[in-house]
Amino acid sequence: MSNLTLSPDALKALVRTVPDFPEPGIQFRDITTLIGHGKGLAASVHYLSELAKANGAQKIAGMEARGFIFGAAVAVHMGIGFLPVRKPGKLPITTIGVDYALEYGTDRLEIDPSAISDGERVVIVDDLIATGGTALASAQLLRQAGARVDHAIFVIDLPDLGGAERLREANVDVCALMSFEGE
Repeated sequence: MSNLTLSPDALKALVRTVPDFPEPGIQFRDITTLIGHGKGLAASVHYLSELAKANGAQKIAGMEARGFIFGAAVAVHMGIGFLPVRKPGKLPITTIGVDYALEYGTDRLEIDPSAISDGERVVIVDDLIATGGTALASAQLLRQAGARVDHAIFVIDLPDLGGAERLREANVDVCALMSFEGE
């Protein structure tokens, strides 16, 4: 880890907790303070890159929007390509997409299918895993495009919300740099 001096516990201390946001009873885990700390961001990218490398990543996929921050940085750190998983209507080419359920309604994710080679090992990187809906939809979409998606890596896991377990049930191994109990 050469000049990186921040441990995972030190990184966890950089995550701000905002009580009662977006509604009463929720403890919002805000990564703005982590990404605004140069050494914290660098150490996070280093740790995420090591996990992605250990899992054989040939390409990194990140979901809009905070997955772009960490995923693109990990891809650059590793010297491999980055695949943005976008909200609908953001790509100027023919896409493939998947609709997925939200707490209230549905949403959609899209990718450029030509950005993936058949059987290419793609690791998903995102800032946080909560209920897992977006990560599950991303894995499904990447697999539909021909990718091999066996691993997803997050900065934060909120285990009480069950997202990591849902991903594991879909044969996606989950790693996180830190976890916070509660919602």
